[in-house]
Amino acid sequence: MPKSSRRVTVHPIALRELWVARISDVTPGLRRVTLSGDQLGAFTSANSLPQSALRSDGFDDDIRLIFPYPGRTDPVLPTQREGHLQWPKDPRVLSKVYTVRRFDPEAGELDVDFVRHGTGTATSWAYRAQPGDRIHIAGPVASHALPDADWLLVAGDDTALPAISRLLEQLPADAKGQVFVEVAHADHQLQLRELDGVSVTWLIRDGIRAGTSTLLIDAVQSAHWWDGSTFAWIAGESSTVKTIRRHLVDERGMDKHDVQFTGYWRHGEVITLDDDPAVPDPERNEEAFETLHELGELLPPFAMRTAVTLGIPDLISRGITSAEALAAACGGDPVGVGKLLRYLTAINLLDKAKPGHYRLSEIGEYLTDDFVVEVLHEDGYHARREVAYHGLTEAIRTGTEGYTQATGTSYKQLLSEDWYATKHHDHNAEFAGYIAEPLARSDAVAGIDHLLIRADAPAVFAAAILGAHPHLLITIAGLPSHLIRVRDDLAATIGNHDDRVRVALTEQSLFETTAAADAILLVDQLGAHGDADAAHALRQATTGLAPGGRILVIEHLLHDEHDEHQTEADLLAYSLHGSGIRTPDALHAVFTAAGLRPAGNQTIGWDTTVHVLTL
Repeated sequence: MPKSSRRVTVHPIALRELWVARISDVTPGLRRVTLSGDQLGAFTSANSLPQSALRSDGFDDDIRLIFPYPGRTDPVLPTQREGHLQWPKDPRVLSKVYTVRRFDPEAGELDVDFVRHGTGTATSWAYRAQPGDRIHIAGPVASHALPDADWLLVAGDDTALPAISRLLEQLPADAKGQVFVEVAHADHQLQLRELDGVSVTWLIRDGIRAGTSTLLIDAVQSAHWWDGSTFAWIAGESSTVKTIRRHLVDERGMDKHDVQFTGYWRHGEVITLDDDPAVPDPERNEEAFETLHELGELLPPFAMRTAVTLGIPDLISRGITSAEALAAACGGDPVGVGKLLRYLTAINLLDKAKPGHYRLSEIGEYLTDDFVVEVLHEDGYHARREVAYHGLTEAIRTGTEGYTQATGTSYKQLLSEDWYATKHHDHNAEFAGYIAEPLARSDAVAGIDHLLIRADAPAVFAAAILGAHPHLLITIAGLPSHLIRVRDDLAATIGNHDDRVRVALTEQSLFETTAAADAILLVDQLGAHGDADAAHALRQATTGLAPGGRILVIEHLLHDEHDEHQTEADLLAYSLHGSGIRTPDALHAVFTAAGLRPAGNQTIGWDTTVHVLTL
């Protein structure tokens, strides 16, 4: 709940099993379900923990109702712990938050009101419920006192009626306020407590779909502003609530702590079960906050990388399972290793084999896979690149690479270090292995007598092309530090001495005039440079091109702007180089700027495109 100026009382949270006592329709659009059960009072949970009686003192107290998944009778439940609940992640608890309309501890009854509009898990349950049905609840976790202000501004739609009704019942007789309530039809109005100093304005949608009306926004914006201190309480459809809140803060000058706003629901499409159009599909309607929470969590990837870097998964797989032994084996602080092991267990990467001992879970077993280790180890090729994400904000703010901001050195400097240059080379050589043979057999290199290659693993391409074209000559261009490794690679990849003689090396940067050749092959050479620099490099390449020659360009491209992995790679490249991964249109614009024209594309390997260009 957003911070407010209301005093708060925190309650211990308990999981309670209740029963439907009775059902009544307060209006044609509002159903009241009365719940009862011994666990509204003090009780002992199934795992022998004492729980205090339910308390609900605030007008907008809420509880979480827990439902079974469609087709099942028993719900997924949280586990009661001392003072809190432990919520499982897979499968998640299927639950919805609702306001406590009334709580009568003497009668042992709790009322929850359900608005009948749209399709929802809770709404469908309420309109199908029968006396005697079981339901689990959790909460309220807190109650907020009435605000201390000269007058109140209250605005809400149908879903806010339970809280607004309870608020008016709790206000002192001399309270002052303006209340605006939006409902679907005139017969959905309730008989509310009347106070001399409080005006209630009903806003009738009268056929307008819920969540699409501006009635509530218009009413608040045109409301007469009274003198004195003000507290605003707003609830309903999320976008409407936020619009009203911005108006009150930006235009009415209210302190944001005196504006309490809650988006009870969000207008949008609900995906229902194929065999029951009244029930949302829980697998395809994930709660927005749950999605945001998962996206925003930073610790899981850091914890996995720490565990892999310390070698903990490998040690466990070798039979070292106690916290003390693992700390000694990895050279870590016993207290810190213990905390890490507890967290890895909590996120289901480890299981407790027995007290004080751990084993890898089914998911955790992957942390010993060589590929996963290479990706997660802090000194691995991928992990060192991903450090650039720490500089993403700086990169986006300035339009330059953010790696230096994050690490103090540039990514180019890291590439100059032998240990990392080896990892970089091995990674690119693996990629080259998938496309070199298909490239050598393609029409893109047919009819060429002399090919100049610029690539991070040029020997792999040279070996494949020499094998397919016995009379072709190859020149490999690169900086001196790069060519040292190329010489070793040629000796390893081209066993035939006569073939090695057909390969020449020339010291040359990407931006220098290119040595003469019939064709020039550029593999992932442009992505690290901005458009102007990339176009300049292509123009320099054409200076050594024989008449009628061609330039062959292979680049990783962003083909699908909605693909999570492609857009992730784009942001990483932007943080590393200040450039990013180009779309096909953006790459063609660079070709045009360089004065080159497409002469046809070739698809090779795993859907890799060779762009064939001529002057």
